[in-house]
Amino acid sequence: MNARRVSAGVAAAAALLCVAAWAVAQKAEEPAPAAVTTTAAVPAAATDPVLEHGRYLARAGDCVSCHTAPGKPAFGGGLPMKTPFGTIVSTNISPDPEAGIGAYTEAEFARALREGVAKDGHRLYPAMPYTSFARVNDEDMHALFVFFRNGVQPVAQKPLPTKLPWPFSMRGLMMGWNWLYLDKGVYQPDAARSAEWNRGAYLVQGLGHCGDCHTPRSMLGGVKAATDKKGELFLSGAIIDGWYAQPLRHTDRPTMAQWSSEDIVQYLQTGRTGHTAAFGAMVDVVQNSTQHMSTQDLQAVASYLQSLGARPDAASAPPTPSQASLVAAAPQHPTALALRNGTVEGNSGAMVYLNNCNACHRSDGTGANKTFPALAGNSVVNAKDPTSLIRLVLAGSTMPSTTQAPSPIAMPDFGWRLTDADVASVLSFARSSWGNQGEAVTAAQVAKVRESLKPVAAAKAN
Repeated sequence: MNARRVSAGVAAAAALLCVAAWAVAQKAEEPAPAAVTTTAAVPAAATDPVLEHGRYLARAGDCVSCHTAPGKPAFGGGLPMKTPFGTIVSTNISPDPEAGIGAYTEAEFARALREGVAKDGHRLYPAMPYTSFARVNDEDMHALFVFFRNGVQPVAQKPLPTKLPWPFSMRGLMMGWNWLYLDKGVYQPDAARSAEWNRGAYLVQGLGHCGDCHTPRSMLGGVKAATDKKGELFLSGAIIDGWYAQPLRHTDRPTMAQWSSEDIVQYLQTGRTGHTAAFGAMVDVVQNSTQHMSTQDLQAVASYLQSLGARPDAASAPPTPSQASLVAAAPQHPTALALRNGTVEGNSGAMVYLNNCNACHRSDGTGANKTFPALAGNSVVNAKDPTSLIRLVLAGSTMPSTTQAPSPIAMPDFGWRLTDADVASVLSFARSSWGNQGEAVTAAQVAKVRESLKPVAAAKAN
C-alpha cells in the first residue's frame, strides 16, 4: 500500500478510530441463534441447478447466521449485535420488495456484496464482510442472486434500523476505510498451484471469510493481511466475540494446519475429531455452514490451510510436535504417571485437575474419542493467548449438532466453583503437561475474562 493511499485513507478514516472494530462482527452480547434451515419460496425452483448452486454458496458464506434473529424466519434480519459503539441490527435479505432486497437488480446486489453499497447508495458497515465477498466470481454472484430472489421465502417485516451515535453514524466515513482496506477484484487463481489448492483459497478468502475472524486487525478495524500474499499475519489468530480464534496456519505451536486432511474435513462436517471439538462462534459456523459443504470442497480448504506458513526448509528444521504425536506419547508421560499414582501436591494445579477434570480428560490428557477433547497437544491449550481456554473453564461450551454427529455434547461451566486462582493453577498445569508448551496463566487473566462474561450472562438471563 503506497504512502499516498495511506494518507488519503487515514484522513477520512481517522475520525472512525475503532468504529470498524466491529468489522469482525463482535457479538459477545447477542443471543446465539440456533441452527437454521432456509425455506424455498417456490418448490418448483428446487430443480433449477443455478438456484441450488446459489443455495450451496449461501451456506458456504454462512449468510443465515447473521441475517436471522432467534426464532424468526430465515434471512429476515433483526439480529442485534451490541458493540461499544452501539447496537448494529442485521438487515432483511429476503426477496421481499419493501422490507428486504427484492427490488435490487443483479448489479445492485453484486455491488452490495463486493463494495458494501446498498441500493439507495448508503455505505454498509464492515460487519458485513464485503471485503472478503469482493473475491466472489461473476458466476457464483449470479447464482447467489438467483437463490436470494427465487429460493428464499419473502419476509415482510423490516428490522429496526441501526442507529449508532455520532460520529459513528456518519456512514460516509466508510469511503476512507474502504480506500484503505477494500481490494476490489475477484479471486485470481495462482497458476503455480493445483486446482484443489486454488479452490480452497477461493473459499477461504472469499465466501468463507475466514480471515474476518482469524486474522488480527488494525486500530481502524481492517485485517492486517487479507490474503496469504499479504503476509504471515493472515489467519494467524485473533480475539473475536470474547474468544481467541485459533491460527489456521503453521506456527511454532500445534495448529489445524498440522492436521490430516481427513481430520480437517471431519471437524468442519461434524464439529469434532478424535482429539478436539468446536466451540464459541465455530459452533454456528459448523451447524449452519460447513457441515453442508461437499467433501471435495472441504478437502480443498484443507489443502490450502495446510500450505499456509509451511517452510521450504521444514525437512531440516526441528518439527513442531503434532497433536497426534503428543497424544500417542501421553500415557507414559511423567504427568500421567504422577496423576495415576496420586503423587501430587495438595494445593497444586494437578490437584484441581484431579478433582474437576480427570474424570473426562483422563490422567494422560487424551480424553475420549469424539466426546471429550484431548488436552495433550491441543491447539487451544497451547495457544499463546489463553482467552478461549479460560472461557471454556469458566462458562463451558456445547459442541455443534450436525447430521453426522447429532449429539450436542457439552462441557459444564466451572466458574461457579473455582476461584480465579484455581482456574489459573489448573490451566497452567494443563499447559505444561503431557508435552504441552503453553505459558502459565495468571489469576489476573482469569479475572479479566470472568468480568467480560457478566454481560453475556445477563443477556442470557433476559
